[in-house]
Amino acid sequence: MNRWLSSLALGGFTAGVLDISYAVIFSRLRSGVAPIRVLHSVASGLLGREAYSGGVGTAALGLFLHFVIAFGAAGVYLAASRSLRVLVERPVLSGVVYGVFVYAFMNLVVLPLSRLPPRTSFPAVVLITGLLVHMFLIGVPIALASRRAHD
Repeated sequence: MNRWLSSLALGGFTAGVLDISYAVIFSRLRSGVAPIRVLHSVASGLLGREAYSGGVGTAALGLFLHFVIAFGAAGVYLAASRSLRVLVERPVLSGVVYGVFVYAFMNLVVLPLSRLPPRTSFPAVVLITGLLVHMFLIGVPIALASRRAHD
């Protein structure tokens, strides 16, 4: 049980840190957005536009929600790896594919259900980098961490 929990913690934490780091750096370089605004953006999925007038507490909520999602993604993969041996035997390939599914799920299910305004377009740079991040900085670390549970 400890190995499973440590694998969940490692996968969720690593994916969460890498993803939020990307979001902060990308947003700063692309649009000059401050890190607190990135976290407000995450919180706005729950709070709506009011999140952007919040302070550090709202940013902390955004960071918490971000990690809830990351740990949720790690938990789903870890649970699936108990039945689907390919997830353990081919973690890099499986992680890349899982990252694509996570990206699709976030953009086609989670975001439309959130309080964020609907997106009408996806600039190519946002689509491509977002997909790559989900594949290699979320899916692969989660898959490699999950493999540890089976060793």
